[in-house]
Amino acid sequence: MAVTLTTPKTLLGAFAPKTDAARLASAIGTVVIGSLFIALCSKINVPTWPISVTLQTMAVAMLAAAFGWRIGVATVVLYIAEGLAGLPVFAVGAGPLYALSPAFGFILGFIPMALIIGRAADMGMSRRLLPLLGVMLLADAVVFVIGYAWLVAFLSHGHAVGTVLGSAFDGAIKPFVVWDIVKMAFAAVSVAGAWTMVRRKA
Repeated sequence: MAVTLTTPKTLLGAFAPKTDAARLASAIGTVVIGSLFIALCSKINVPTWPISVTLQTMAVAMLAAAFGWRIGVATVVLYIAEGLAGLPVFAVGAGPLYALSPAFGFILGFIPMALIIGRAADMGMSRRLLPLLGVMLLADAVVFVIGYAWLVAFLSHGHAVGTVLGSAFDGAIKPFVVWDIVKMAFAAVSVAGAWTMVRRKA
């Protein structure tokens, strides 16, 4: 099982231990540390309503590109589980009721984001800057779609959907687009740059 958790085409796979037991232990440790990294990036935030500005999408993109889709998705799922269990890993709030918050749709969007970027990394795309950036921007757009749909559903409780479409867009999409492009660019440069360093040392 441990052999299939990532591929040699990812940064994690390139440094994976040789035995299955060691690979499994390494994968578990990586998932835990990765979830803590996302939590740390959630605390670097600007508290705006309804969605805080954080570095979470950058963290998810970097981890998925470095780990591959299986460990990337597992890392995000553990992070979400930690938050819903009450650990203070989200930008604001925690516990089961957080699933009813306006921001939870964006958190759920991290799962397909990790899947899309991780699959690309498993195929070797994380070594090439521009293709990796393109995949990251696509995956980030998926987060926006899911988060926006969730927010519209949240705000439209007791109101007509048409009355909240614009306010949801202005509050949770429009202010974040430029910042997320910058974050995806930084994530892509970081991972592709790490591959460059690895090749130089090889």
